[in-house]
Amino acid sequence: MEKPLLLSVVESPAHPNFSALYRGLGFEEIKLNSQRKAIGQLKKSKPEFLVAEFNYGYANNYAGVNVSNLDTLLASLRRYSPDTRVIVLVEKGERQYVEKLAALFTLYRILVLPVTPTQMSAVLEGKDEVRLHVDGE
Repeated sequence: MEKPLLLSVVESPAHPNFSALYRGLGFEEIKLNSQRKAIGQLKKSKPEFLVAEFNYGYANNYAGVNVSNLDTLLASLRRYSPDTRVIVLVEKGERQYVEKLAALFTLYRILVLPVTPTQMSAVLEGKDEVRLHVDGE
C-alpha cells in the first residue's frame, strides 16, 4: 500500500523539522526549499497535505498583486492538486495577514509558530478542533 504524500516547503530556519513525526504517522515526506520546486513537484504528484510557511508581502514584489509568498504556489495547487489540504505556518506578528490569503485560497489549518509536534500530529490525524484556524496562542 502506498503511503500518503506530504509536501513540506521549507524556506526558513523557523520551519520546524517534523520529518520523524511525518514518518511515524505513515506519511512519505517530500521536502523542498523553494516555491518553484514545489510547483514542479505538484505537476508530478498529488500530496495529501502541503505544509508551508507564510510571509506577508509588505512593500516588496508581492504587494498589490500577491498577498504573500504562497499565492503562486496555492494557485498552482488549485490546478494540479485541488484536494490537497494546506497547512500554513505563520509567525505571531504576521498572523493578522493570513486572513487575506484565506479569503483567496482554501486553507485547511493555520498554525502559529512555534508549532509543537503534538499540535501538528493532531492536525494531520484530524483530532484538532474542526475549524479553519488553530492558533497555538
